[in-house]
Amino acid sequence: MNESTSVSLQHGVSRPGLIAIWLQASRAWTLAMPFMSVSVGTAAAFRDKFFSPLTYLAAALGAVALQAGANMVNDYYDFINGTDSADWNAPENFGPGLVIQRGLLRPEQVWWGGIVALVVGSIFGLLLVAECGWPVLALGLVGVAGAYFYTGSPLQLAYHGLGDLMVFTLMGPGYVLGAYYVQALKFSTSALVASLPMGFLCSGVLQANNLRDIENDRAHGKRTFAVLIGRRAAIIELISSDLGAYLAVIAGVIAKVLPWLALAVIVTAPRAIDQIRLVSGNADAESHNRAMNRSGQLQFEFGLVLVIALVLARSFGW
Repeated sequence: MNESTSVSLQHGVSRPGLIAIWLQASRAWTLAMPFMSVSVGTAAAFRDKFFSPLTYLAAALGAVALQAGANMVNDYYDFINGTDSADWNAPENFGPGLVIQRGLLRPEQVWWGGIVALVVGSIFGLLLVAECGWPVLALGLVGVAGAYFYTGSPLQLAYHGLGDLMVFTLMGPGYVLGAYYVQALKFSTSALVASLPMGFLCSGVLQANNLRDIENDRAHGKRTFAVLIGRRAAIIELISSDLGAYLAVIAGVIAKVLPWLALAVIVTAPRAIDQIRLVSGNADAESHNRAMNRSGQLQFEFGLVLVIALVLARSFGW
């Protein structure tokens, strides 16, 4: 990489420690999403009497590393394309890592950080391939490619309205079914059904982000799905994603592929309602940032309830 553009550290701003800088660069708050998707797939396997703690650890760490890599590559390309604004520096901001804009890291450092994270994720994936076979390799290759080409050249999926679909596919069915497979060496209908709400909710985090950035993205030629369909339709898409998560669980319980305890996910509904409220009307940037926070909390709490339901179903034979 020859990109040498840099931003000086703002006057009077103390430099965080090295670990804090890289946690900021990786957007640490987003790393709970792949972790929870892997946990749901593992819990589904546990319910079916398949569980290896070391395999779970490798799958979770691999997924988290891929997410961190995707975040850093995304921030690099959004910066050099002029999409990310240096004005987004409010403490409540949950968007880009902003380490480049704040002069904490050079652009090429962020790119290489993303590559290192993707390599680390790939190493965990290869360990699982050696243990579990070629289906894991196929899933892993798709995951690594998706993580890089989300905004990486030449595909730049997020710049062509495909980001929502990619996030839904990889972080829902991809991670959940993958986590199930490395435990059971097969797929299952229950894991597939459990993957759908996780995909919807992970996509919802991106949708909340794109709603906040819709005018800036449009101005810089980043054609996210929200830009393509407009703000009103994008809000409807977010509502549909949240609703789809709950309906998928209800359908799974009715079809008897998920335990009845899974209906407890309804306790997370206030998060979803609050998220929609925050992005509706004439919402400002702070409201959108809070909505993104709610989106992340919703995915984690929904997934946690689902994990508990699946574990209890196995423990009590339900």
